[in-house]
Amino acid sequence: MATLWQQIQSNLVFLGICLGIFLALMVLAKVAEHFLPDMRKTPAARRVSIIGVCAAIAAVVHMLDFPLLFLAPEFYKVDFSELPVMLCGFYLGPSATVVCEAVKILVKLLFKGTSTAFVGDFANFVIGCALVLPASIVYHIHKSKKSAVLGLILGVATMTVFGSIFNGIYLLPKFAELYGMPLEAILAAGSAINVSIHDVSTFVIFAVAPLNLLKGTAVAVLTMLLYKRVAKPLFAAGK
Repeated sequence: MATLWQQIQSNLVFLGICLGIFLALMVLAKVAEHFLPDMRKTPAARRVSIIGVCAAIAAVVHMLDFPLLFLAPEFYKVDFSELPVMLCGFYLGPSATVVCEAVKILVKLLFKGTSTAFVGDFANFVIGCALVLPASIVYHIHKSKKSAVLGLILGVATMTVFGSIFNGIYLLPKFAELYGMPLEAILAAGSAINVSIHDVSTFVIFAVAPLNLLKGTAVAVLTMLLYKRVAKPLFAAGK
């Protein structure tokens, strides 16, 4: 009974942290929008529909995730679901990216569930926001190709650095706790791929960081190639 109660408490704390980070990111996005000079005024119904469409597409793409076994253990998977979220953020602004990311995760959980005790889903949301939120903020300072490139570079850098640190400090220990896989076993799986991995620090340097960098760069390149081409048919307007 004591163990069950401890499990419940741990899950409730984790849920509270998830909600707290979501609210913090929303506040950050809203504050940023307050100071941005070129925010599109979109009717509420239209805004909801755009976020819904982008989140649905992102959820489908997210469910097509795949491991890169030459870089990291199989429970670390790559997907390009931040692409629709990025397109949504470039069109609607920073707060739309946070909402779109959250809805994407909820839709994915509804149809596919979780295989990582929700830790991987939480990681996908937070680290995804680390990519799309800075990129969207910089792009909306002055909408141009140059600001888009700068924003995407900042987003990829933030995702790579923050994602690695957040994995090492919180996500890896939490995954080990909630999923029931000892941290030593996770590190051993990483070491089997790369002999340079022998502790948490080397795990995030040689496995997590390259994955985040690869994913972020791919999403950034695809965004630059596709945004202008899909903005008009997908959003029915604009820059």
